[in-house]
Amino acid sequence: MLDPRPHLGEPLALDLLNTRWIDNGPQDLLTDTAGLGAWLDSAGLAHRSSADERTLEAVLAARTAIYDVVKHSTVSGLNDVLEYGRVRRTLTSAGPTDIDDVADPAWLPAWLAADNLLRLLTEAPDRIRQCAHPDCVLFFYDTSKNGTRRWHSMATCGNRAKAARHYAKKV
Repeated sequence: MLDPRPHLGEPLALDLLNTRWIDNGPQDLLTDTAGLGAWLDSAGLAHRSSADERTLEAVLAARTAIYDVVKHSTVSGLNDVLEYGRVRRTLTSAGPTDIDDVADPAWLPAWLAADNLLRLLTEAPDRIRQCAHPDCVLFFYDTSKNGTRRWHSMATCGNRAKAARHYAKKV
């Protein structure tokens, strides 16, 4: 199954949130293991995890926890997901390295997404945004120079908003 989502390429935590979108009504990629497989593949995790029911349950728990942090500043669910793993620091011949240490493989993608949210919150929490279009539910990490991006995509939501403003002026 190909990933049918309209917006890809965000950091892992936001990419997981973007498994729900609006296209002729609400859509959800994670309704079954086939959709999970598509997400794992597009997120570059297919080689690290299998698309089974246990992984789907873990990823859905992580998606809810990440949403609760981003939209409501509720942290308990995210901390529950983070309990499934840790970062182990080690020294190799190539130098210091961090190793993701998740005992239960079904929780690896969920834990990686939760850990990614921590990194985004550390770097620039104000750059985690939801698209400003009132009919859009997608999220993005604002990488613009001045940090004022409003749309997940100027080609879709940005243009719709500009066209609506233009139409409103003519009426």
